[in-house]
Amino acid sequence: PGPTSRPPWAVDPSFAERYAPDKTSTVVSKHSQPATPNPMQNRSSIVQAAQQAPTVADMALSCRGRYLVALGHYYHPEEFTCCQCRKVLDEGGFFEEKGSIFCPKCYDTRYAPSCTKCKKKITGEVMHALKMTWHVQCFTCAACKTPIRNRAFYMEEGQPYCERDYEKMFGTKCRGCDFKIDAGDRFLEALGFSWHDTCFVCAICQTNLEGKTFYSKKDKPLCKSHAFSHV
Repeated sequence: PGPTSRPPWAVDPSFAERYAPDKTSTVVSKHSQPATPNPMQNRSSIVQAAQQAPTVADMALSCRGRYLVALGHYYHPEEFTCCQCRKVLDEGGFFEEKGSIFCPKCYDTRYAPSCTKCKKKITGEVMHALKMTWHVQCFTCAACKTPIRNRAFYMEEGQPYCERDYEKMFGTKCRGCDFKIDAGDRFLEALGFSWHDTCFVCAICQTNLEGKTFYSKKDKPLCKSHAFSHV
């Protein structure tokens, strides 16, 4: 049987390059562990030797009694071990990397990415944002502390914010209608405030004042005809 599939960052050299800081987006992928592998695909198998005993893969000896079948070879059960911790892998899944055999725990310790925030190894879901890797629960909005996951976010002073909190804390509102000025909206600056181009009107007659001479009283724009009117 074959080992558990390797995670994408171990096999794709350009994996990290696809997540640039200016994209302000995130991707969540799954780092699969051999938790419940298919017995015929990524588990070793122990069988009872028959009269014609097979040859052990790593030794010119014959297996007597029980032997283990893995990666197309035969092993004494006690000889099929993790190359790091020497744990016997006669049951459960395993990883093969560059000809070496690892138990899931040691494979993660050596090859799993580290979280940018907590510095611990990431198993399970991996968050990719700002060209770095994070635990999903570690990449959160700086205001509400909610994990951002696959949603859009904004950066302010080096901190990520969810769209709702960014608009609430840093968004620009129109002085005329009190609604947010969205990206792409036409707006103008006047009287120390921001206005939608259609909201900058005379407070008395509602004449649009964009590009025109205007007067003001109590921070309200007035056309020439109503310059001295009571507001």
